[in-house]
Amino acid sequence: MAERLQTLGAVEAALWQQLLLCVDDKAHPWRTPVLATIDGERADARTVVLREVDPRQRELLIYTDERAGKVHQLLRSPHGTLVMWSQALGWQLRCRVRLAIEMSGLSASSRWATIRLSPAAQDYLSPLPPGTTVATSATAAAPPPPPHDPVARDYFAVIEAAIDAIDWLDLHPDGHRRAIFDARGARWVQP
Repeated sequence: MAERLQTLGAVEAALWQQLLLCVDDKAHPWRTPVLATIDGERADARTVVLREVDPRQRELLIYTDERAGKVHQLLRSPHGTLVMWSQALGWQLRCRVRLAIEMSGLSASSRWATIRLSPAAQDYLSPLPPGTTVATSATAAAPPPPPHDPVARDYFAVIEAAIDAIDWLDLHPDGHRRAIFDARGARWVQP
């Protein structure tokens, strides 16, 4: 078993290291956190994929179809929470974030340029918005994808999640620990 981190600085450095690792490691459990947003008067949550992490800006990036329900939700209420769990580490992260959507600017266009020729591009080229009812059953063959246009950006968008606070929870047989990292600084809190 690895030695437990003893200082807030070591914990914060380690959690950012894990966030950076999850972008390239498809098996890392933090690569697919749950994003909770506000839908009117209720919470709504879904799994997303972390595409980029910027520790200096304290920002996480997620790709999406601009017609997705979460986009409409964050345009009305730009606050959310990303929740991540790693059984191997015994760590849970709750990142309180301010959400912004980039649908047509340089942020979206430059990232589209990097994925437009990949199979992932099909996720953003569908003529139907996410959640649209379709006539076929789940077991029927899916309709063929639209012809691939390597130049069109179609419905690709980038969600920028600026971190306001990180709530780190370490579940360990020798005792649980919890720390908060936010504008007030870093501090230990009761788990």
